[in-house]
Amino acid sequence: MSDRNISEPVFTLLGFSEYPELQIPLFLMFLAIYSVTVVGNIGMILIIRMNPKLHAPMYFFLSHLSFVDFCYSSTIAPEMLVNLLEEVKTISFSGCIVQYYFFATFVVTEAFLLAAMAFDRLVAICHPLLYKVVMSQKLCTVLVVGSYAWGEACSLILTCSVLQLSFPDFSTIDHFFCEFSSLLSSSCSDTSVHQLLLFTLSTVDALSTLLIILFSYMFIAFTILKMRSASGCRKAFSTCSAHLTAITIFYGTILSLYCVPNSQNSRATVKVASVFYTVVIPMLNPLIYSLRNKDVKDTLKKLIGDQLHLHSIVTEYLSQLFPVNYC
Repeated sequence: MSDRNISEPVFTLLGFSEYPELQIPLFLMFLAIYSVTVVGNIGMILIIRMNPKLHAPMYFFLSHLSFVDFCYSSTIAPEMLVNLLEEVKTISFSGCIVQYYFFATFVVTEAFLLAAMAFDRLVAICHPLLYKVVMSQKLCTVLVVGSYAWGEACSLILTCSVLQLSFPDFSTIDHFFCEFSSLLSSSCSDTSVHQLLLFTLSTVDALSTLLIILFSYMFIAFTILKMRSASGCRKAFSTCSAHLTAITIFYGTILSLYCVPNSQNSRATVKVASVFYTVVIPMLNPLIYSLRNKDVKDTLKKLIGDQLHLHSIVTEYLSQLFPVNYC
């Protein structure tokens, strides 16, 4: 970071300030979405931990996916919510770098977790008799730790790249968070190498994970087509449908934003797409997996039933202690 002898730069996040009449409605909408995200993802983790039937590789990956969704949404949403209410929407250079570092770490980690989950489904459907042997606790741990490690490595590379740039003391970022391309646009330095680095890393990450997913589902499709039982086909497809839905939504957004060099997307389009994968997708994932997964639904129903039963017992006990006399 050259030429920063006196103080660090300060950025103004424009966010959605071009729509002043929508600030309060957007705040309420994003607050509701973020609340569902927190409850949904933490709830998913607790459900998986509480039910011994869910202590399987698929749910092990799902619990980490929920954790990652919660983390990277929490990296973006609180700052965005505050800025929707504040007139001065500033963030320090240090705060901006920290926000981007954690955001990039968790987004890359999510991509590799989705690929690991595709491999898990491949083994479960194509080699069911070997499933417990192949998807051992050791391999699952390696896949999850490797996803976090590679996410952090990519994030460190890009963050260090930003630290080499020079910025004016006060600059404007036409976004609602410190996104890499927006930071490059605010820099006084030549950013061609940094843009190439972003394009290369994002393309390698997206294509490598997509290839794993595509090959996995190609073999899964061949296996399902060979099944003679219609119920077996439906069961096999149902175990993959939630994962396929999550993959389609996540990769459709990421590829359109980061894997197209010199993208001509308008700033409004970029902001809407960014809202989708930073705020909306972390909310959708636990809903997709809970609504389309029988084991998770059964556990949730049991927990709700237990709570209602406990409530009725407490209510009955209190009514006996404090009987109500009617005149």
